[in-house]
Amino acid sequence: MPWIPSLSTARHVFYGILIGFSLSIASTSVISAYRKRKEESSAMRVDRSPIELRSDEVLDGVTGLIGNTPLVRINSLSNALGVEILGKAEYLNPGGSVKDRVALRMIEDAESEGLLRPYTGSRIFEGTVGSTGISIATIARARGYDTTIIMPDDVALEKVKTLEALGADVERVRPASIVDKKQASLLASQNSSSVTVAMAVAGNGNGNGHGHTSFDGDEEEEPHPQPRGFFADQFENRSNFDAHFSGTGPEIWRQTSGEVSAFVAGAGTGGTIAGTGQFLKSMADDILVVLADPEGSGLYNKVKHGVMYDPKESEGTRRRHQVDTVVEGIGINRLTKNIEFALPVIDDAFRITDAEAVSMARFLVQRDGLFLGSSSAVNLVACVKLVRKMGWSNGERVVTMLCDSGARHYSKVLGNDTYLSKAGIPIDVGIVQDLLTQPFPPMSSITKI
Repeated sequence: MPWIPSLSTARHVFYGILIGFSLSIASTSVISAYRKRKEESSAMRVDRSPIELRSDEVLDGVTGLIGNTPLVRINSLSNALGVEILGKAEYLNPGGSVKDRVALRMIEDAESEGLLRPYTGSRIFEGTVGSTGISIATIARARGYDTTIIMPDDVALEKVKTLEALGADVERVRPASIVDKKQASLLASQNSSSVTVAMAVAGNGNGNGHGHTSFDGDEEEEPHPQPRGFFADQFENRSNFDAHFSGTGPEIWRQTSGEVSAFVAGAGTGGTIAGTGQFLKSMADDILVVLADPEGSGLYNKVKHGVMYDPKESEGTRRRHQVDTVVEGIGINRLTKNIEFALPVIDDAFRITDAEAVSMARFLVQRDGLFLGSSSAVNLVACVKLVRKMGWSNGERVVTMLCDSGARHYSKVLGNDTYLSKAGIPIDVGIVQDLLTQPFPPMSSITKI
C-alpha cells in the first residue's frame, strides 16, 4: 500500500514549495532591478562625460575642436596637500588658450545678429595682450574674416609671431592706461569705425552688449554685402561671460560629477571667473569662487576691501603702465561689465607675487612635466594658498584654469633669466616648496568664508 502523507505533512510540503517559488521570483526581480539600475547608472556616468568619442564622429573644422577640454590632476600639488587640485587644460584648444571659447562665442553672436557676415572682406578688430587676438585670428581664418590686433609692445614676442603667422595685421603700441586715447582696446575700437562710413553700436546700454560694428547701409539683407568692421570688445562684451556660463561651467560640473569644493581663477576681462563662477554657484551655492590676482592689479583690494586700488600705484616704481607684473593675460585696474558680473559670486581673493608665479611655473615643469604659462602659475599658487587657509587635507576638490602653454611666455617668465633679473624677480623653485611644506594653521584660526 503506497505511503500517503498526513494532511499536516502535505500542508507543510505545499507551503515549502510555495515559499521556494516566491523566493525564486523575488530574487529574480531583485537581480533584474539591480541590473537595470546598474545599466542606468552606467548611462548616467557616460552622459556626465563632456568628451564622448565615437567611431563615426568627425568634428566640423577648427571650431569643432574648441571646448570640452580635459581636467588634469596636478599630482605634485595634490599629493603634497592631500587634496585634489584639478586643472582645466585650456591650452589644448586649437588656438592654444581659454580665449578660444570667448572668440568663438563673440564671432558667432555677431554673425547671428547680422553684425558680421563671413567671406565679405569684413575685418575684426581687438585690443589684447595676445591670447584673445590669437584665438580671434584662428577662427577668423576659418570663417573668411581679416583681423587687426592691437597690442602693447612689451608682450612676449612669441605671441606676435603667432599672430603674424595666422595672417593678422599686428599693431604694437606702448602700454597705456584705459583713459589714454592710445590704449590698445580704444585704438581697436577707433580703427573698426574707419572701415566704413557709419558706425552702428550694439550694446552700450540699449543693446545686448555683443560688441560694436561699423557697416554701410541698413540692417536688412543686402544683395551684395559690404565689408564691415567689428570691434570684438572682449572686456565689455556679454558673449565673454556667456561662453563660460554655457560652456566651461557645465563642463566642470559634469567632469567632477558635481563634487567641487572651490573654483579658482584669475581675471583679465573677468569673463572666465564670472561665467564659470555663476554657473557653479547656481548648481551648489557652497562652492567657493576665489580670485587669483597678480601684482599691480586692483581686483584683490576690490574683493577684500571694496576699493579698486593697488599699493604700487603710489610708489612710482612701475615696470609697466597697464598692470605692474610680468604675468600676462590677467590683472586689471578698472571695472568691466564682465568683472561686474563676477563680483557678486567671488568669496575670497589672493594676491600672487611675480616671484611666486615664476617659481610655480618652473616647479611644474620640474615636478609634473607641465609647461604652463604665467597666468596658470598664478592660479595654482592661489589654489595652494586657499587649501592652506581652509585647512583642507581630506581630498577636497579645487578646480582651476590652465589658461595657456608656457611656449607663449618662454622669452619672459620661463626662459629668460636675464629679463627676470633686471626686473628684480628672484628665480627660486624653493618658494613653492616652502608653500607646500608650511604646517597647516590650527583649526581655531582657519578663516571661514
